[in-house]
Amino acid sequence: MCGRYASSRDPADLVVEFEIEAGNVKESVQELPDNYNVAPTDEVIAVVERKNRDQPEEVVRKLTTVKWGLVPSWAKDVSIGSRLINARMETVAEKPAFKKAFAVRRCILPADGYYEWYASEQKVNGKPVKQPYFIRPADGGVLAMAGLYEIWRNKAVADPELDEAWLWTCTVLTTTATDDLGRIHDRMPLLVEPERYNAWLDPLSSDPDELLDLLVPAAPGRLEAYAVSKAVSSVKNNGPHLVDPLPPDGVDPIDKPDEPEEITLF
Repeated sequence: MCGRYASSRDPADLVVEFEIEAGNVKESVQELPDNYNVAPTDEVIAVVERKNRDQPEEVVRKLTTVKWGLVPSWAKDVSIGSRLINARMETVAEKPAFKKAFAVRRCILPADGYYEWYASEQKVNGKPVKQPYFIRPADGGVLAMAGLYEIWRNKAVADPELDEAWLWTCTVLTTTATDDLGRIHDRMPLLVEPERYNAWLDPLSSDPDELLDLLVPAAPGRLEAYAVSKAVSSVKNNGPHLVDPLPPDGVDPIDKPDEPEEITLF
């Protein structure tokens, strides 16, 4: 996964999709704008389950916001997060940066779809032109990406009761891409199917083998991919037009010359 995705779902729809009580939606979720070009270090929406402080045997499911790029609790500073946006399924249970979070801090990162770049045969200055593709559920549903989250203590803030004393971050789990998508990129995010939401989010479950069995690549035909404008390659660009398919003629809108300004003669 190259590290870009789109997130524009109405929080009210996510509350229904993930069976979250209205009172368990963090205010920051409502304040987060639609983002059609989510990039590392951006704030993103996450579904998490936390133990009830008063009754540890019970858990509470919440819709919250986290920063994309996992910062382990033992990290000296937050800069490591920009390098930990993905965790490979093959090693997530052993890697020091992910092992603890995989055991007890798993999450779901809802998305509309994600972007990948395919190195085409066309070349500019001897280098292949990379064509972006948008990959999304063929049925238009939510893409529930499997993720991990961590909570890092910001010691620059003396009072631990303040929200800014804690930084919540996340990473996306990836696996080998299925044959129909592998032609675009060799990795893809792991998905959590609805019937497995409960088991994946449960912080009381920590058996690595059982957890890994919950995650499977998307079934053939489950996702669709189509070419989109190269405008998405710049994080400065945003908006729903980024997920529009290229026009039938295949010409990228950003490659078209500007239309001449119409002049009215009096």
